[in-house]
Amino acid sequence: MLQPDTALPCSLHPSPNFGMRRDEQRPTLLILHYTGMPDAAGAIARLSDPAAEVSCHYVVEEDGKILQMVAEANRAWHAGAGQWKTISDINSASIGIEIVNYGHDGNLPPYPVAQIEAVAALSHDICTRHHIAAEHVLAHSDIAPRRKRDPGEHFPWRRLHELGVGHWVLPEPIGGGRFLSPGESGPPIEALQTMLHLYGYALSPSGSFDHETFATVSAFQRHFRPQRVDGIADASTITTLRNLLAALPRRS
Repeated sequence: MLQPDTALPCSLHPSPNFGMRRDEQRPTLLILHYTGMPDAAGAIARLSDPAAEVSCHYVVEEDGKILQMVAEANRAWHAGAGQWKTISDINSASIGIEIVNYGHDGNLPPYPVAQIEAVAALSHDICTRHHIAAEHVLAHSDIAPRRKRDPGEHFPWRRLHELGVGHWVLPEPIGGGRFLSPGESGPPIEALQTMLHLYGYALSPSGSFDHETFATVSAFQRHFRPQRVDGIADASTITTLRNLLAALPRRS
C-alpha cells in the first residue's frame, strides 16, 4: 500500500510502473519535468498506465495540488537514458516530480504561482529529508540534453532558488564579445566543455563544438541563462557558467 512520504497535503494515485532502486542506491538527485500534455488528467492516466512504462514519484497540478504516485523508496521510471556526473542510472539515484504543463508543444504556457510555490515546498521537503544538495536539483534537460527540453526555459528557477531550492546565480547580461559556435574547434572549445563537465553535464572535452556540445550548451541556457536559448556559447553564457562553478559549495 502506497503511503505518503511527505507531510505536505498530498493525494495518492498509485502507479504500477516502478521497481527497486538498483545497487542499494539512495536518492541524491531531484529531477523536475513538465508533463508535456494538454491536461493533468491525461498526464496522470499515462503515468499510471502499465503499457506506457513511465511514472514519477509526484505530480504537481496547476492549482498546486500534489499527488504521489510512487513511494520515494522505489525507483520510478521518469528519467530514461541520461547522466549527471558519474551517475548513469538516474532513476535509481533520483526522485522525479512531474509538473503539469503542456510544454513546448503547447507554446510553453506560464507556470502558475500556486503551482511553483507547491513545487518549491515539495522540493525543499524532499531535499531536506534526503540531504540532496542544491546543485543536484536538476531539469530533465540537464541529464538528457539531446533528448529533452523540460521543464523549459520559462520555468522560474530563480524563484525556486529564492524559496530555498536549487543552485542559482544571476545570469550575466547578454551583450557583445567573443562567442563559440558549432563547427569551431580548439582550446577555447575544450575549456568550455571542461567547465560544463565540471559542473556535472555528461560532456567529454574534445575541443570540437559538436552536436553534443550544442545540445549541452542549450540545456545549460534553459536552466541558467534562459533569456536566449540558442546553443551558442556567448560571453553571457560562459560568464554565467564560471560564476556557477565559483559559487559551488566546497565539500570535504
